[in-house]
Amino acid sequence: MLILSRKADEKIVIGEEVEITILSIQGSQVKLGIKAPQEIDIYRTEILEEMREDDAA
Repeated sequence: MLILSRKADEKIVIGEEVEITILSIQGSQVKLGIKAPQEIDIYRTEILEEMREDDAA
């Protein structure tokens, strides 16, 4: 796992197509903006786990 420290308005780039921007930090909550091609699926972990459980049932 790569661990990075970022401040508001700073960005992280993954590959050549995915860009993550730190939009704001309020207490323990961080708001992210993700720019990626439409063919790349982006899910919160808890939603992805629910989808996997539904598929297994």
